[in-house]
Amino acid sequence: MSFEYEGTTIETNANGHLEDQEDWNEGVAAVIAEQESIQLTKRHWDLINFLREEFFENAGNQPNTRKIVKAMSEAWGEKLSQRDVYELFPGDPSKQGGKVAGLPESRRKGGY
Repeated sequence: MSFEYEGTTIETNANGHLEDQEDWNEGVAAVIAEQESIQLTKRHWDLINFLREEFFENAGNQPNTRKIVKAMSEAWGEKLSQRDVYELFPGDPSKQGGKVAGLPESRRKGGY
């Protein structure tokens, strides 16, 4: 599969994850989010940036929902629940969020 972005063909796997993480940028993320019916807000970007930082700075780590809730609670200065991050990425914050963040498809089982 693939899609066009600014005159470039962006290759994805059958589930819509980027084949090459180097193809990712904020514009590509916006296209993927639109395909997922997600309108990106500052909180979405905070979560996306957290996922990318964890992946690229921690040897490919893809945090589970529990770690995402904890990190976003700290970042936003409020106690969050799993529901709060699922409102941002209903298809699973770690998996759908990772997809928008341009990360490889996670093979890890579920969330909490």
